[in-house]
Amino acid sequence: MTESPIIQAKDLTRRFGPLTAVDHLNLDVAPGEIFGLVGPDGAGKTTTLRLLCGLMDPTDGQAVVTGHDSSRETEKVKDNIGYMAQRFGLYSDLSVDENMYFYADLFGLSRHEREALLPTLLHMTRMDPFRSRLAGRLSGGMRQKLALMCTLLHKPRILFLDEPTSGVDPVSRRDFWEILYQLAREGMTVFLTTAYLDEADRCDRVGLMHRGRLIRCDTPAAFKTGTEEVCYKVRCPDQRAARAHLEGRQGVASIEPFGADLHLFLVPGLTTPGELAGELERQSLGPAEFTEAVPSLEDVFILQIRKASREAA
Repeated sequence: MTESPIIQAKDLTRRFGPLTAVDHLNLDVAPGEIFGLVGPDGAGKTTTLRLLCGLMDPTDGQAVVTGHDSSRETEKVKDNIGYMAQRFGLYSDLSVDENMYFYADLFGLSRHEREALLPTLLHMTRMDPFRSRLAGRLSGGMRQKLALMCTLLHKPRILFLDEPTSGVDPVSRRDFWEILYQLAREGMTVFLTTAYLDEADRCDRVGLMHRGRLIRCDTPAAFKTGTEEVCYKVRCPDQRAARAHLEGRQGVASIEPFGADLHLFLVPGLTTPGELAGELERQSLGPAEFTEAVPSLEDVFILQIRKASREAA
């Protein structure tokens, strides 16, 4: 990175009794970057977000956000960030405008600041026609847009989002991402967690977490091309039986269903597609066709998690 990072985690650790939710995490995020944190449930994504935002103190290590220590200079950090939790506190019996006025008052915005900013936010999110509608009567996508507007009212330098499009329809997800791209173009840093791997593909960089550890951090393109294992598409008559037979074989790093096929990662030098195809034939599970393929981000993430699990075991 050429610029000083706007977010830094240095051996960041959080324990809850015997459970280590975040385990010596080291991470830098550049200004203006869209950074995505992905991983299975329980990986430590939300805890990481809360540590960075100063909502929780670390057990060990340090989080530095906009140049301030998140646990010792919490108020300075909060002045510079917007945090949108999975369940943002909208008031269902208040209209869109009334929710925004309420949060504007909480942030201490003057009447002039509020009147200057609200039209911009409403135009950006295309929520103008719904200003008088009660929040409780908005669709899921509209509620997320309203929550985002409330989060942006004090013009934060960094936007922290915890699975912001969970449960939102595909069209609203696309609209939401258009807004995030616009914010990034204007210089805002976006740090989000997501369960959707197509959304991870839209980030500038992605961090993959597993059991509290950051096991890899890179661009989506580098994730797909940077594995030593080779990916093959496998087509055979009985996908389930073939997978059960090949799983755990020497040289098979990962094998998962992918539509009508299987996606298989092989460790070079330990076995070959020809050897495995012959083995399936002998077990009456052929004919099997192996074709080298470009892995998806989902393929690579599953591979990395499988490897991390084996190393931990």
